[in-house]
Amino acid sequence: MKPLKLLDRTLEVLTALCFIGIIVVVSMQVATRFLPFSAVWTEELTRYLFIFAVSFGAPLAMKRQEFISIDFILNAIPAKFRNYYKAFTQLLVIVMSGYIAYYGYYFMLLGQGQRSATMNIEMSWIHASIGISMLLIGVYAVISIYDLFVSRKRGDQA
Repeated sequence: MKPLKLLDRTLEVLTALCFIGIIVVVSMQVATRFLPFSAVWTEELTRYLFIFAVSFGAPLAMKRQEFISIDFILNAIPAKFRNYYKAFTQLLVIVMSGYIAYYGYYFMLLGQGQRSATMNIEMSWIHASIGISMLLIGVYAVISIYDLFVSRKRGDQA
């Protein structure tokens, strides 16, 4: 599945770049405190980089099953029904992420024509992070269900 590996790698690189950007911008913000001028845009850029770092990182957490879960429920279920429980929870994630992505699109439309205070960025770009993140989380939930039933039945290693 080369496209999925490309998507994984792209999200990993984008997440890392956002965090590196946060470190650079915050360091610049601290350094300018000792200079006669102030970089007022750094706080806003830091916020936007953090938003996108989470938006790119959350789908990766979904792929790696790193979100919080209630293990005692899973352990209480008989082994032959555990995959069905996992699939049900992933199905709930798909439904919720689809719902949030749908309304995230309309939230993005609200940002059209609005500009950020110091950087003059159109806010629809920032608001798009919700839809992008939820769409990718839903994709990884579908892949997780596929892996639970189809891949393992064939004996594939994911």
